[in-house]
Amino acid sequence: MNIVTADLAKDEIQNFAVRVKEIRDRLHETVVGQDETIDLLLTCALTGSHALLVGVPGLAKTLMVKALAAAFHWKFSRIQFTPDLMPSDITGYELLGKPAADGTPQLTFRRGPVFANLVLADEINRAAPKTQSALLEAMGERHVTVGGETHHLEDPFVVIATQNPIEQEGTYPLPEAQLDRFMMEIRIGYPKPEEEKNIVLKTAGAMPALPEAAFDRETFLQLRNLVNAVPIPENVAEFAVKLCGATRPTEPTASDFAKDYVSWGAGPRGAQNLVVAAKAGALLKGRTAPTVDDICQVAVPVLRHRVVVNHRAIGDAVTTDQVIEKLIAEIRK
Repeated sequence: MNIVTADLAKDEIQNFAVRVKEIRDRLHETVVGQDETIDLLLTCALTGSHALLVGVPGLAKTLMVKALAAAFHWKFSRIQFTPDLMPSDITGYELLGKPAADGTPQLTFRRGPVFANLVLADEINRAAPKTQSALLEAMGERHVTVGGETHHLEDPFVVIATQNPIEQEGTYPLPEAQLDRFMMEIRIGYPKPEEEKNIVLKTAGAMPALPEAAFDRETFLQLRNLVNAVPIPENVAEFAVKLCGATRPTEPTASDFAKDYVSWGAGPRGAQNLVVAAKAGALLKGRTAPTVDDICQVAVPVLRHRVVVNHRAIGDAVTTDQVIEKLIAEIRK
């Protein structure tokens, strides 16, 4: 019985690896380079989690997200966040529809762009906090409430938001409560010279076409269920909890380095997301269970938006990424 189960698990993992390679290949038909970013986005998608993409203009953030939706054959929706955007522009609104049989007017709910499988919240920090918070219920609860009625969102539902890090005027920084809804903050850097040359050659004529779907929604849900079924070794869970605890300056388990440079540390959702991301990372590498190394590889994108450095860190030019890497090194000694 154990042998059969082991063989079945091995077959499932091999199938998972083949399916994910298929997705990667489809994405690279449209996107040049960005291997690490694509793997992190796949980790978020395969766990049904949300991601925050941060990068300067022209790095194909929007194209990457559209290609991801096309490769998964998901319904895609793009919301351009602006200062005058209203919550109803995201969730939808009620309007008077055709009268009923007795002649009384009826209220009809018109769905907003949030009713999609993959929602791109473009330049999310350009909208006012009231509008930004309209995504909170959808991201956390997978439903929206309009006019006292609850409307459920279709599964899967993933939000990928983008931010431009070089413009601060006319923007509204996301509050910590909303940042915590994102599994990862993924920072995109400039392409390598050879990759940039390929980008220029590829886009000199017509814009690249979006990839064809690699598989349907049901197949994706099966892959996501496989990620959820991956067991968590106790030492891996302990490491995730210990790492998050070390970032909290007021806790007894806090590192001295965190006490010097951190004002707020990661909450329990940080440890949860570390473990979930590590599970997906292990499967992407063809393994049946995550290790501490898998936690370490995803720790920076998972925790960087959950750890708030203090004024001393800013004065000493110590970044959040450096704090997380230092804590990992201390715990692993």
